[in-house]
Amino acid sequence: MNALRNKVSLIGRLGANPEVVTFETGKTLARFTVATNESYKLNGVWQEQTQWHTINAWGKVAQRMQKTLHKGQEIVLEGRLVNQNYETKNGEKRFVTFVEVNEFLVLKAANEKTLEKTTQKTNNK
Repeated sequence: MNALRNKVSLIGRLGANPEVVTFETGKTLARFTVATNESYKLNGVWQEQTQWHTINAWGKVAQRMQKTLHKGQEIVLEGRLVNQNYETKNGEKRFVTFVEVNEFLVLKAANEKTLEKTTQKTNNK
């Protein structure tokens, strides 16, 4: 029997340039948001719904994202969903979900017919 895998793929646009932080341990983290859109018909009228996703990437993937990605670009991401919870200073419990990316693909402008693939597996965090 195959084990279930946590895997997610998204196609969307960057909401901002990646923010990159290098920690004292030498690990690098890139963080940004991506907007995805869904279209559906409601009472015969097309509607569009935008979802925002928080994206994290570590190591060499983060470094490549810093050099490659810019606000507004359309990209394809592959990674896994990560759920975390924490407690605020006021004692409120909060939950967050983000996509931890291990591969990405930059889609070129519509007038260009090529794709630029930037693939890098994360080895550690």
